[in-house]
Amino acid sequence: MSAAAEPRDRAARRADTLAMLATRDIDVWVATASPGGDPHLVPLSLAWIEGRAVIAVEEGSITARNVVARRVARLAVGPTRDVVLLDVELERTVGVDADPGLGAGYAAQADWDPRGLAGYVFLVLRPARVQAWREANELRGRVLMRDGEWLT
Repeated sequence: MSAAAEPRDRAARRADTLAMLATRDIDVWVATASPGGDPHLVPLSLAWIEGRAVIAVEEGSITARNVVARRVARLAVGPTRDVVLLDVELERTVGVDADPGLGAGYAAQADWDPRGLAGYVFLVLRPARVQAWREANELRGRVLMRDGEWLT
């Protein structure tokens, strides 16, 4: 996307954001912090299910421990010139075999299927704030969701 391209309005950005989040085999950078503030960043597979970001992790992983302890994370999707940032809150932790619909939805979008793997859980993350932009001319109006409510 060139810098000369016209900035998208919020409605277009929201549509593009939702399309990106629903893309098959999409990856997400997951940033968390320990209760003591130690940062942690990992790339994971993402599924967007019923307005929630869903990731699968080992229950004892640093990511899972941080999210469960702090109840928040920041997710980043897309390249630097078409980025979506989501500030999310933990809605629930679900064993990968405990919710068949969630497991099927995750497997249908993600590039792998964790069902049947001992010790894995889904972290269901509710977006609280969503930002999206491509170039500097889209920095204004980049907040698409605030306090869990879409602004468009």
